[in-house]
Amino acid sequence: MPQVFKIGSYLVYFWMDEGKPLEPVHVHVSKGVPSPHATKIWITQAGKAMVAYRSPDMSRSDLRKVVWMIEANVDTVREKWLEYFDELRYYC
Repeated sequence: MPQVFKIGSYLVYFWMDEGKPLEPVHVHVSKGVPSPHATKIWITQAGKAMVAYRSPDMSRSDLRKVVWMIEANVDTVREKWLEYFDELRYYC
């Protein structure tokens, strides 16, 4: 899975198989290694991070920190998404 960046022990990454048609831009976040039950965060067109699913393994406190870091690095997320998937679509 392509890594976008790390936040402490959390890995922020993309799944390579994001469906056809391609899902809107988002990241998955899990502790240590990629997981099919990872937290999923949509990136909005306005550059905000919107939690689609929070893994029970992630505390609310950690989630707030991760969301803040994703929003602070939204340009990096978008650039890497385009690099891997060659198109940008937004959930909202």
